Amino acid sequence: MEKNIKKHEYRVGKLDRQKLKGHNSFLIFFTGLSGSGKSTIANALEEKLNKLSVHTYTLDGDNMRFGLNKDLSFTPEDRTENIRRIGETAKLFVDAGVVTLAAFVAPYEKDRKNIEDTVKTDNFVEVFVNTSLEECERRDVKGLYKKARAGEIKNMTGISAPYEAPQNPTVEVSHLNSVEESVEIIFQAIKNKLEIKE
Repeated sequence: MEKNIKKHEYRVGKLDRQKLKGHNSFLIFFTGLSGSGKSTIANALEEKLNKLSVHTYTLDGDNMRFGLNKDLSFTPEDRTENIRRIGETAKLFVDAGVVTLAAFVAPYEKDRKNIEDTVKTDNFVEVFVNTSLEECERRDVKGLYKKARAGEIKNMTGISAPYEAPQNPTVEVSHLNSVEESVEIIFQAIKNKLEIKE
């Protein structure tokens, strides 16, 4: 670390921000294959939380690559850096008192563990959207699987690059659950976390 920098401590902290908002803040991290429904479910959950006056923000894989992470490719190294930056960004949002939702393929277990370590385990809810590769290919919303099968896309998770499924996610939903069912399953798992614990 640069020796000429020093962390400045501010008198307004995370708990002060949470009290102002009236709820706890933490990260809900959605992982799964491309096309699994991560962003759709995250969007629906955010709508539910918004109606309950919960302050939220969603970090989305594709959207982040238009800005903060637009310099990164899809090589394993860049995927790791992509997720590292997301972890640091999420940490800031959680510290700001915001319930943060993040929807990313995040194919490597070590990278997801790094995010958990960055935001701290108490602030980390891992949601595995366990949609089968067959179903994701059937949906193929962005046409990525078709291109990957034709050899037009390299490092496509599930086709030419691995996906390491979470072993012990906080919550697991799948294509067998409707969006509404998925939202309710996740909400039941997080609703007690919304209460501020001093």
